[in-house]
Amino acid sequence: MKRVFLIAALLGILAAERPTTGAAQSAASAEPAIKLVLLIAVDQFRSDYLSRFEAEYKSGIRGLLTDGAVFTSAKLEHYPTVTAVGHASMLSGAIPADSGIIGNDWFDRETGTVVTSVFDGTVQVLGGTDPASAASPRRLLVSTIGDELKLARSRTGPGPAPKVIGVSLKDRSAILPAGRGGDASYWFDTTTGAFLSSTYYFPAMPPWVTAFNARKLADGFAGKTWAFDAGAPTRPHVMPVTPGEPLYGAVYGSPFGNDLLLALATETLAQEQLGQRGVTDVFSVSFSSNDSVGHAYGPESPEVHDISVKTDAVIGNLLAEVDKRVGLARTLVMFTSDHGVAPVPEAMQQRRMAGGRTSGPTLFDPMRRALEQRFGGGKWVLATAGSSPYLNYALIAEKKLDPAEVRRVAADAARTAAGAHVARVYTRDQLLRAEIQDDVIGRRVLRGFNASRSGDLEIVLEPNWMRSATGTTHGTPYDYDAAVPLVLMGPGIRPGRYAGGVALNDAAPTISTILNIAAPNASVGRVLTEALELRATPTQGSTGTRGQAR
Repeated sequence: MKRVFLIAALLGILAAERPTTGAAQSAASAEPAIKLVLLIAVDQFRSDYLSRFEAEYKSGIRGLLTDGAVFTSAKLEHYPTVTAVGHASMLSGAIPADSGIIGNDWFDRETGTVVTSVFDGTVQVLGGTDPASAASPRRLLVSTIGDELKLARSRTGPGPAPKVIGVSLKDRSAILPAGRGGDASYWFDTTTGAFLSSTYYFPAMPPWVTAFNARKLADGFAGKTWAFDAGAPTRPHVMPVTPGEPLYGAVYGSPFGNDLLLALATETLAQEQLGQRGVTDVFSVSFSSNDSVGHAYGPESPEVHDISVKTDAVIGNLLAEVDKRVGLARTLVMFTSDHGVAPVPEAMQQRRMAGGRTSGPTLFDPMRRALEQRFGGGKWVLATAGSSPYLNYALIAEKKLDPAEVRRVAADAARTAAGAHVARVYTRDQLLRAEIQDDVIGRRVLRGFNASRSGDLEIVLEPNWMRSATGTTHGTPYDYDAAVPLVLMGPGIRPGRYAGGVALNDAAPTISTILNIAAPNASVGRVLTEALELRATPTQGSTGTRGQAR
């Protein structure tokens, strides 16, 4: 009898170890719970556009508002509120002080030149010929979700590596969310109408991108009229009839630019098989045309109204393509923006509100004069980036001056400059010691200060004052620039509206928790546990309990 029991037990063990059923085979080769992380960014999309135009959203934004976790009080907790900084924060959770991306451009003291956030003279541009278009993420000092996902996958043994790809009309918007480990980034050249990349990613442009560029889709908008679905245009908007730089610039500054990017995004999904290879991929899609339209016409214009409604349709088409190829049930979507925008000053004045226009000379010339009167002649300011001047350290050393004293004189001159409408001035010395007003404005400015790259003063103008001569702009720490939409949708997310205060920096650690990977290395945000499902949704090959909300 004992022998019978032993044989039965042995057979049971063998049966348990052998994958004899389809279910067992499926479990052995299971795909990740989340096949694609999809970032959808819309440049200069203020958070109030979600409520102002909500009744007119019928497609993509409507789906996000219905099926996603909508954080209605999301803010950028950094300064300046510009494209490069916002995009660098989206999937890193980092602030400019740590990421090194302190603006769209800044003065590089090593080379003595103004550099953009992504320009890289050590690589060659692909798809174009202008060396100034060569770009990479090398100036980004921190990791992103894509980087951490690749690191996590590399520890789990053989199998396909995650792909991380970014696309946008702007180079910085395509490059920075994908991070230093990105497999590819593509951006639009308004000179040639083609999409570019660089040898940072590969030695030659992938054939499918070359074939896509050969279709010359931008030329197809020649002579087309921007027909309004919402509001009424201030004037007819007709694209130039001849292919060339004027046409490509006009396409960029209209809803047709978003249509063009959608075409590239859908082709990227198909050709790169994103989310379709048995591993979690990351795809960043940033729509830039809304920013160009907003700058030209202002946030309350019919043009912004119309492009916002059209963006809903574009996002709907993108999500439909993802659903067809990947499945939205296996896609984790993040929707946000890099910054808002100020009202047009003249419109504010008509409402008897504060605000207006000033200029760079009005702000910086009194500073130069004060330094000359106090310390003697010379080129005291080498460059400016935004409202931050970079002082001439060689001249300061030559005159054997105390740099802190020179900065104090410059700050006093800026603070009292007639007609500049300066609200606050912080010197490099104050920021290094964190000597700021402990309020939201002061903290945002401090988070934007990087000791190696920032200038000698950070100058904040009064609300609704700007140095832009026409249209409007952004970049301030005020909420009209800092309030952005933030929606998460997909596995691990509990749909609903969440009114508590959150920062854009909170998205990256939240997504990392859902993916059960380490958060990006300089993330400063919190996990948005209020919007997480209680069950873990690990990626293929992941271990541990990080994916649980707790």
